[in-house]
Amino acid sequence: MKKYIKPLLLGTITVLSLSCSDDFLEETPTQDVSVQDVSDTGKIYPGVLEGTLRGIYEVMFQTGTGGLVGDHEDYGQKGYDVMSDMLSGDLALAQNIYNRYSSLAQLISTNDFTFNDPNYMAWRYYYRIINSSNLVIKSLGGNDAVITDANREAMGQAKALRAYGYFYLTQLYIPEYTPTSRALPIYTEANSDAQAQSTTEEVYNLMVKDLEESIELLESYNREKEYQINKYVAKGLLAYVYASRGLGTDNTKARELAEEVISEGGFPLTSKERATGGFNNVAENPSWMWGVDITIDNGLDLISWWGQMDYYTFSYQSFGDKKQIDLGLYNSINDNDIRKTQFDSDAASGSYLMPINKFYHSAKKFRGQRNIESDYIYMRVDEMYLLSAEMAAKEGLEAEAKNRLKDLLSQRFDAAADYAYVDALTGKDLQDEIYLQTRIELWGEGKSFLALKRNKATLTRGGNHIYLTGESIPYNDDRLVFEIPQSEIQNNPFIN
Repeated sequence: MKKYIKPLLLGTITVLSLSCSDDFLEETPTQDVSVQDVSDTGKIYPGVLEGTLRGIYEVMFQTGTGGLVGDHEDYGQKGYDVMSDMLSGDLALAQNIYNRYSSLAQLISTNDFTFNDPNYMAWRYYYRIINSSNLVIKSLGGNDAVITDANREAMGQAKALRAYGYFYLTQLYIPEYTPTSRALPIYTEANSDAQAQSTTEEVYNLMVKDLEESIELLESYNREKEYQINKYVAKGLLAYVYASRGLGTDNTKARELAEEVISEGGFPLTSKERATGGFNNVAENPSWMWGVDITIDNGLDLISWWGQMDYYTFSYQSFGDKKQIDLGLYNSINDNDIRKTQFDSDAASGSYLMPINKFYHSAKKFRGQRNIESDYIYMRVDEMYLLSAEMAAKEGLEAEAKNRLKDLLSQRFDAAADYAYVDALTGKDLQDEIYLQTRIELWGEGKSFLALKRNKATLTRGGNHIYLTGESIPYNDDRLVFEIPQSEIQNNPFIN
């Protein structure tokens, strides 16, 4: 029987948010639990602290955690994965009967701070993760606490979660790394007063510090569940942070971290069989570094990632809000590549270009899954192979880059001759090929937008987009950057 996350202090994390409203500044609101409450209770019953930490992980997949309860796009990290894939252009909104994601696909809402979806929603979600992480850190002794066996593992996870929150904020709210630009307030204390915007350099320095400490703290941690962050997930996050900054030795550091995950983590590449296996069960996919076992008890239904993306779930996908792979990207996939079969090639079918053989409920019965029990993936080791290849190519280590790319492609083709062309690639051609394979491999997993920004690319929307069809949009277009939400500007006196 599948087990599910049941936080001991769900109330602790489900109402935490950042603003400078009266409720936020109140020491112990009636609907909340304060830092002192949790710290004091933890001295009596340490399980409370563990429950609070587990509660943060639940925020990542529960609905309404972006503050828009009832909004069908507000369902945790996988909701922002859909949004970022849509921003990248690789995920095409091909039909829009129910008007979900319409303003985002048109790049209207991202250019208007009065739109709560996505601007307020993402801001509140990630700062909620940060504030809840700060709550745990404070209860364990604070940012500079003396580390003991009693607080080591919880502190390591909390600092990694805080960095995770800031990383996605940098990707969604900052067009590109500019050290002196100011965008994000930094909070390292739970329930603290509103702060001014810090420089991008300061935010990155905090992320690097948190993740480096997390990796050290989690060195001997053997997690019980895949939803928990261990040192390999922390290394993966830090690799992404370095790669997104791309200064000095950042690419080298990112590659080294990715290689450590590959060589030490024990995660095999996603096999050819699992590439079309549904991506629906964390227990059956040993390549998954980070994911969550969803069960009926978690209470997810239409408002979920599966409720948006799976043709075989009672979903928007099956009722007409069609989300497809970009036609140009699909056409770039070699016919002998197993990943081409992840998508429906029948132009006359109702599921044309949908990922019906990549993401699907195990029963594969049309609209058969109403209450969600299919799992969520956050990170898999294949990402590290591609990131290592990308960083190696950018640093002129072309032999190493080709080898890592071919490691992956060997699991996508039956014959080595089909990917032998990689050996002849050099320079920009090699980098472009790695970027293309990253887009193909990780389609629909929330990584395309990160790759778009790292590679400073421009993508042209294919003919199956109903909005902005054929338009070429560069990575730093203002429309691809979320706006600081109106409520934050109104309530934070330090933001103009």
